[in-house]
Amino acid sequence: MSEAYRRSGVDLRAKEQLLGRLKAIGVTASRPEVLAGIGGFGGLFRLQGYKDPVLVAGADGVGTKLMLAQSLGDLTKVGQDVLAMVANDVLCQGAEMLFFLDYIGVGHLDPAQVAEVVAGVGRACRAIGCALLGGETAELPELFPAGGLDLVGFGVGAAERDRVLTGEAARAGDILIGLPSDGVHSNGFSLVRRIVQERSLDLTAAYDLEAPLGEVLLRPTHLYGPEVLPALELGGVHGISHITGGGIPGNVPRMLGQGLMARFDRSTWQVPPELELILRQGDVPRGEAFEVFNMGLGLVLAVDPAEAQRVLDDVAAAGGRPRVVGEVAPGEGVDL
Repeated sequence: MSEAYRRSGVDLRAKEQLLGRLKAIGVTASRPEVLAGIGGFGGLFRLQGYKDPVLVAGADGVGTKLMLAQSLGDLTKVGQDVLAMVANDVLCQGAEMLFFLDYIGVGHLDPAQVAEVVAGVGRACRAIGCALLGGETAELPELFPAGGLDLVGFGVGAAERDRVLTGEAARAGDILIGLPSDGVHSNGFSLVRRIVQERSLDLTAAYDLEAPLGEVLLRPTHLYGPEVLPALELGGVHGISHITGGGIPGNVPRMLGQGLMARFDRSTWQVPPELELILRQGDVPRGEAFEVFNMGLGLVLAVDPAEAQRVLDDVAAAGGRPRVVGEVAPGEGVDL
């Protein structure tokens, strides 16, 4: 091992120790199509089972939620966050996630810490039937401060060409079906953390929530694929929007064509109580909040009215909690 390299801040021995742990995690999060996974120069995946497949790729990260997780000493859930941010985006094109790769950048490599994060990725991959095909861990002492950590993911899914959702199928009169979020998910944490700090909120206190505030804020981004994919089989879904950065106004128009608007009935769902607490403590105007946070809706579907009840039933049967939240109408943008 290079002693000079270690003195510069990069420990190759620690990375070798980590690799064995990651290979074991990859074995538990696989699919029959995987020919070679973690440990090679590239993961190998044999695409099969599709007649006319279209590949759908996505990339995203966890952002400053990582800083909150580190401050609370709990990195067990951020693995699901990074997978869900990518997998839910891929789902918006009508695709099933096939495989995922993660990138972890650190200032100092702690094998136990990185293994904790990747174990969370592996659990989330198993939950949606996706393979953890590979990844990269980079020790960058001059780029990251002591204890610094970044987590990014890259995923590929597939769909039959005639089932890909491109934003062109939505029509005026379509029903908007919403699936609730599990909380703040992974967006807006720069604002959340600022409010927590400025208002001296105690992350160990419950504040009339069902658990301590810090624990509730760390709830991972929901994985919507298992609930929604069965409903896509019979058609009728014209568009899907993952509510992330930009909120409902910034994301729902991405599934609609020109000349269409999304008209929501805000009485049909509730804002998570922990988010209401943060907004109240930070005096955040409601209009601004809708542009930053998911405000209780994690996914929105535009559905043919003739198929709406069937889609509601299919999603509910798969474990989802769907509800009608509005409709598509002539116009532009979003009416909240």
